[in-house]
Amino acid sequence: MKSSQKRATVYFDSRLHGALRIKGAETEQSISKIINDAVRLSLAEDAEDLAAFQERAKEPNLCFEAVLKDLKKRGKP
Repeated sequence: MKSSQKRATVYFDSRLHGALRIKGAETEQSISKIINDAVRLSLAEDAEDLAAFQERAKEPNLCFEAVLKDLKKRGKP
């Protein structure tokens, strides 16, 4: 194990664990690699969402009803 890696105990539903084992066998990857990749992707998506939120933080808030009214006015359902 690399020194930059940390060990954690994670409990999976038995069916999910089985699916991870199958995916690992099919892709010749360890369960740890599959999970690390999935967590990394999820965290990256969260970071993108937070960055987009921060970029738009100064935009004016729109009233939901006003947006619906405008859509209907322009013929959008």
